[in-house]
Amino acid sequence: MNREERSHVHRRCLPKRIILVRHGESQGNLDTAAYSTTPDHKVPLTPQGAEQARAAGECIRQLLSSEDGENWKVYFYVSPYERTRATLRELGRAFPRNRIVGVREECRIREQDFGNFQVEERMKAIKEARERFGRFFFRFPEGESAADVFDRVASFMESLWRDIDMGRVEQDEKAEVSFVIVSHGLTSRVFLMKWFKWTVEQFELLNNPENCDIRVMQLGPSGRDYTFALHHSEEELRQWGLSPEMIADQQWRATANRGSWHENDLWHLGNFFEHLKDSDDEQKPTE
Repeated sequence: MNREERSHVHRRCLPKRIILVRHGESQGNLDTAAYSTTPDHKVPLTPQGAEQARAAGECIRQLLSSEDGENWKVYFYVSPYERTRATLRELGRAFPRNRIVGVREECRIREQDFGNFQVEERMKAIKEARERFGRFFFRFPEGESAADVFDRVASFMESLWRDIDMGRVEQDEKAEVSFVIVSHGLTSRVFLMKWFKWTVEQFELLNNPENCDIRVMQLGPSGRDYTFALHHSEEELRQWGLSPEMIADQQWRATANRGSWHENDLWHLGNFFEHLKDSDDEQKPTE
């Protein structure tokens, strides 16, 4: 990387927030038999799901306008499934055109592939097997595992960073741009796993978001670390399935300044090593 490129990276303008939204209630959420007659990507929202999406849009708009005054803007990413696109359409009613920087359909944030037409009784047995096998590595017959979803979400995140480097966030000096990602429950959990470098074991603890649940990651004072702790309570994070160590990390991110180092930043080492000593001196054999 040459000096000019390093300088550009240093000036990288990050979105103030990354907001994850799960789609509204779908027909499949009401009755899993819908997947046996309708392709997963074509399963529609219910009327209740459309209402949830409109309410989510109002909630996001109020959050941005109350915190950023006249300077807020949004950039949307959306899964190509009918229920996520419909959620975006209803959610988008809350936003005037001049507030929307852009929108992109992004295939890599689609739902986990469970196979094609899904026979209800067979899927019930398969999901029971998944609980015994482990949710992250279990691959659905003719479908994907959560590990497969992780790989494509990781690829999506590379594109997200390219969008940032290409200046999609830098509309003007005063604008505060937030990214809104309209996706699916498992995909959102995998996104967070990748973003915060959570382990497979920690992923297994996470609960699925509710329909049109809004999860707000915001830059802390360091200007580089995102955290949920600025918008969500410790109780909320606990309900999501975050462990005490994961919650403590989120809280640290909400107060850390640029260049600071979390003294417990290696809190996860105990997951990999046993009987670690604190220093070289403690490693020396006794005479």
